[in-house]
Amino acid sequence: MFARIGRVVVHHPWRVIAVWLVAAVAVVALAPKLTATTDEASFLPSHYESIQALDVQQKAFPQAATPAAIIVLERRDGAPLTAADSRTVASVGQALAGERIENVTAVQTAPATGNKKIQIISVQMPKPEGTQGKNQTDAVKALRSALPDRLHGTDLKGGITGTAAQNLDGQEAGSKAEAITGAATIGLILVLLLVIFRSPIIALLPVITIGAVSQIATGLIGWANDAFDLKTDSSVSSMLIVVLFGVGTDYILFLMFRYRERLRAGEDSKTAMVSAITRVGEAISSAAGAVIIAFLALLLSTLALFRSLGPALAIAVATTLLAGLTLIPAVVSLLGTKVFWPSKAWRHEPKGARFAAIGASMGRHPGRFAAVSGLLLVILATFSLGFHSNFDLSGGSIPKSAESTVWQKELLKGLPAGATEPSDVYLRSKAGTPLAQADLAAYKAKLAGVDGVGNVADPVLSKDRTVADFRVTLAEKPESSAAIKTVKGPLRDTAHDAAPPGTSAVVGGITSVFVDIQAAVDHDYTVVFPVAAVLIMVILGLLLRSVVAPWYLMASVGLGFAATLGASVLIFQQLRGEPGLIFMLPVIMYLFVVALGTDYNILMIARLREEAREGRSPREAAALSVRYAGPTVAAAGVILAGTFASLMLAGGSTLLQMGFAISAGIAIAAFVMALFFTPAVTALIGHAAWWPGHADAPSRGPESEAAGAGEPTAQTTRRS
Repeated sequence: MFARIGRVVVHHPWRVIAVWLVAAVAVVALAPKLTATTDEASFLPSHYESIQALDVQQKAFPQAATPAAIIVLERRDGAPLTAADSRTVASVGQALAGERIENVTAVQTAPATGNKKIQIISVQMPKPEGTQGKNQTDAVKALRSALPDRLHGTDLKGGITGTAAQNLDGQEAGSKAEAITGAATIGLILVLLLVIFRSPIIALLPVITIGAVSQIATGLIGWANDAFDLKTDSSVSSMLIVVLFGVGTDYILFLMFRYRERLRAGEDSKTAMVSAITRVGEAISSAAGAVIIAFLALLLSTLALFRSLGPALAIAVATTLLAGLTLIPAVVSLLGTKVFWPSKAWRHEPKGARFAAIGASMGRHPGRFAAVSGLLLVILATFSLGFHSNFDLSGGSIPKSAESTVWQKELLKGLPAGATEPSDVYLRSKAGTPLAQADLAAYKAKLAGVDGVGNVADPVLSKDRTVADFRVTLAEKPESSAAIKTVKGPLRDTAHDAAPPGTSAVVGGITSVFVDIQAAVDHDYTVVFPVAAVLIMVILGLLLRSVVAPWYLMASVGLGFAATLGASVLIFQQLRGEPGLIFMLPVIMYLFVVALGTDYNILMIARLREEAREGRSPREAAALSVRYAGPTVAAAGVILAGTFASLMLAGGSTLLQMGFAISAGIAIAAFVMALFFTPAVTALIGHAAWWPGHADAPSRGPESEAAGAGEPTAQTTRRS
């Protein structure tokens, strides 16, 4: 099949390029814009308590909502607010209300806090609508523009925080992050490919071609989101950049290494490209298939965030694979050997002394290599036991210098940490009769006595008096582990158990959403992970025609995942002192590390099989696979790890953690698992690794099957 694809592409390159150009223009012109959301509640299904509480609020208190924006005011000298200052704050609130800013529905000035350090003005806005809540973010921009003029000449200073302000700062940070990530990714690819091939043409090849392919992938994802009503997190755009360019460059690298090999073997440029697609096509397609299946396993998630993330990344990888097998070969076949200009090094076989020495040593002592690399993975994996989740999805994407972050911190001078996003306990009458006032007072006292609760406001009754809203301010920040434990345990337990006879209660608010997200993620761990692992094992079994090899390959990848999680816990929780890792990190990291780690295992084990079919012993085959496939795996690992590491430059703890974890996982997969652990264990197991088949049995012809990636086999090299 791959030989047929190669012949069609090489003999009709202009047609292939024309098809891609037409597709790109059509998709860019017709596809909907890819939008994102930072509303965590939109990710959950309706059976969770936090969503049921939201439904109660919308029916019983349709006009009630947490302020979208909070204007925080304090004295410039840090002294307590005076009575005159409070009157100034009230006049500022009246003036802002009088400006009739679009999408500002109410402006309410609260009294100064008990210690007189802070006074706030609450700003109500309609529910977010359109692209990332544009109605609210535009209103925040107008408020931020008007506030300095109102404070000019007074002793006060202030800023705006709250959900709408955080969304605005998150969007601006996301746009900046996308630009930084894109520039860093492209720059890194250019430098690394220049070093590897010493050719500006090859260095520019992925930048130009994948740049066009990314437009098609993004459009297809937009269509998929619209068709299936999928929600996309605001960090997806940055991830798409590194997935498309990182994975795409890896596939180009595999193809170009094999193309260069066939040229050195004496084939002309067109024949060499057909041979390259024929030989590397199975390995690339199997590797991409593992990645796509792992991503699509997220469709089994209970969280809309993951259900949309999986197809988005799967579409990106599938589009990149198709380009790697058609568009890239078409362009290269037109250029021929000029693609390596001005370097002449492609004509000569490199000595590869370093990888040859490593491979030879592994062939002699596979047990030592397996033990040392395995011990390193186990040591790192032990740190994963200390993992804690952080649910601040929007705040984790916002720099500490952003206005919403700065003034949320200032707000804590006078109010409990949970004041920006209080929880709500809704008490409902089951029979539809009005709630008794005495019951409400007793119920409030029970809620106020819960450990971790800072304050409980007097209940607000619905018009028919059948529903009461108790606004609960937690002592800790809404996204903190302490607040989540409070809501998950004592607050929900008390709310349910203390409900008067004939009533029921549900707990809502953003912290309740986080509690339910945590439960959903725990569920996904038990479903998504095993399904993805089983499907990848099926791909490995079909590719390798073995029942044994997939088991220890997946075990090594699983150990690599645990080691990567442990390294992330060590860096961020223990050394940097952060409260936890972003809650979605283990799922995303699992998919990238397992899927992409399997990529490198596939390339290495396929090369090992190729060497075994040349009649070599398991230890000799392992040694030669490291010698010849090692440079390819190492180069691909550096490029892919480097592209994901570029996320660390974007700012915000979310992308910082993602960038480190995924790049570290890929580095472990390439430089520990694929280069050392996998070939060493395969050498130790020997022929039994291929049971019940005989995939390593010597073939009749030395070139009858080559599915690996890298430099020529020893026998081919000697002949050429």
